[in-house]
Amino acid sequence: MDPAASRPAVVIDNGTGYTKMGFAGNVEPSFILPTVVAVNDTFVNQPRSASTKSSNWLTQFNAGVMADLDFYIGEEALAKSKSSSTYSLNYPIMHGQVDNWDAMERFWQQCIFSYLRCDPEDHYFLLTESPLTPPESREYTAEVMFETFNVPGLYIAVQPVLALAAGYTTSKCEMTGVVVDVGDGAAHVVPVADGYVIGSSIKPIPIAGSDITLFIQQLMRERGENVPAEDSFEVARNVKEMHCYTCSDIVKEFNKHDREPLKYIKHWRGTKPKTGAPYSCDIGYERFLGPEVFFNPEIYNSDFTTPLPDIIDRCIQSAPIDTRRALYKNVVLSGGSTMFKDFHRRLQRDLKKIVDTRILASDARLGGEIKSQPVEVNVVSHPIQKYAVWFGGSVLASTPEFFTACHTKAEYEEYGASICRTNPVFKGMF
Repeated sequence: MDPAASRPAVVIDNGTGYTKMGFAGNVEPSFILPTVVAVNDTFVNQPRSASTKSSNWLTQFNAGVMADLDFYIGEEALAKSKSSSTYSLNYPIMHGQVDNWDAMERFWQQCIFSYLRCDPEDHYFLLTESPLTPPESREYTAEVMFETFNVPGLYIAVQPVLALAAGYTTSKCEMTGVVVDVGDGAAHVVPVADGYVIGSSIKPIPIAGSDITLFIQQLMRERGENVPAEDSFEVARNVKEMHCYTCSDIVKEFNKHDREPLKYIKHWRGTKPKTGAPYSCDIGYERFLGPEVFFNPEIYNSDFTTPLPDIIDRCIQSAPIDTRRALYKNVVLSGGSTMFKDFHRRLQRDLKKIVDTRILASDARLGGEIKSQPVEVNVVSHPIQKYAVWFGGSVLASTPEFFTACHTKAEYEEYGASICRTNPVFKGMF
């Protein structure tokens, strides 16, 4: 038996905004940190001398070694870039896809050795990817994992499938459903049938968590709130995470705020980063206008005007007809940007309204001779949905089937990186 299979697998969910990592079998990730790398520009921009002098060669060699060592990730990277002008930030993942493989490799290196503090040769690895990731990206991932870190086994899972595995609606794990995955930099509506993604029906959403933050920042700036420019994005992000909620009717919500401002307006206090002077600002309409972007996107972007419930409905209607009832019955939320209060209730109400309107129109066309069966619409919300992808990975990597489904180092050496283009869906636990 492979000794690595007796140890818990490492589960790393790399998102555009945040990376969640930990060991299989745990309920929550051990570490959650921003997906960012701070690199020392002094070494990166070192001029290459054509001179053959040994001292110059040694200087260049040492600079290359130091460049490989002198970098930070996560909160440390953000702090370093603020305190020192020699460090520049690099975001290796953009819109769900790896954009800079060198930075990504460095990021994984720190995750494994500095945070998880494990030897990669002793653990199987489960990594996640966005649903529209090209197969070449999986090959690059396999090369880095097997060549650089020498891992014994690797499984690359699609994020929505893991989110479904985390969504326990019954004692049995239901692997048919629609995953509404809204992260910081990428958002998708993904239908899954029996653990397989229906690729032709995936609907990307051009609005994600960072857009909500920018919208809140814009609203506060237009109102003339006293927030320092260098701190405004961070304040907007904190307002989004701590004070925003989803309303049932935007007009009624405006009236409530106007009628009782003292009850609904919150106050934010902070200190200016440069001078340390205190400042305060009010948080008003943006509390409900931020999440409202998902239901009335035209208030933020005139180029995109399709509400989220409509996108979900179109996604399900484009799926095979025999899966549609099961998909409506299990709409699973995933990602930090679905955590707004009452978000699932509003989504379920609006989606139900669309479905019922279609059924009534269909019955009217038939003249009332045949009554359509009602369609059950159920939006599943659970406390772990913020880390649903990671938790689903933790659950799957805890099963014995996981170790047999992984691509091993021996297979990689025999067949090459192309083996990771496909990752089998194992059904032992379903």
